[in-house]
Formats: sequence, C-alpha cells, structure tokens
Amino acid sequence: MKRKHPALIKIGHKIRELRKSKGFSQESFADEVGLDRTYMGGIERGERNIAAINIVRIAKALKVEVGELFPSVRTLSTN
Repeated sequence: MKRKHPALIKIGHKIRELRKSKGFSQESFADEVGLDRTYMGGIERGERNIAAINIVRIAKALKVEVGELFPSVRTLSTN
C-alpha cells in the first residue's frame, strides 16, 4: 500500500474538523463542494492529492481562507 504523505493527512484532518464544526455530514459537504462522497472521504483520510481548484471549492464551502487548510511546513517531516 502506498504511504500517505504527512501534509495530505494533516490537510484532510483539518478539512474534516472544519466540516464537522460547520455541521456538515460528509455526504452533504461533498454535495455542497460538487465532489463525490467517496472522493471527499479519500481527501479527509489523506489518500488524495487534491487539485488546487478543489481546495478552493472546499475553502469556499467552509467559509475559510485557503491557507487555513494547510499545516505549517515546520510541523511536517522532510520526506
């Protein structure tokens, strides 16, 4: 199995945390963003390398700035 990149895991966890805090189910959020629920699940688990346009759509649906979805590079391993 392919190893998940730590940045993708952190981004996914942040998206899940924000989604839940806004009261969205994964399915309703995927509909809001215009993505498939299974794809959204892959993002939240850090299994997907998200296209920039999808990051923008996710941030817009969450009503946050794009940068709020990204971890500090200081917290990431160098792999």
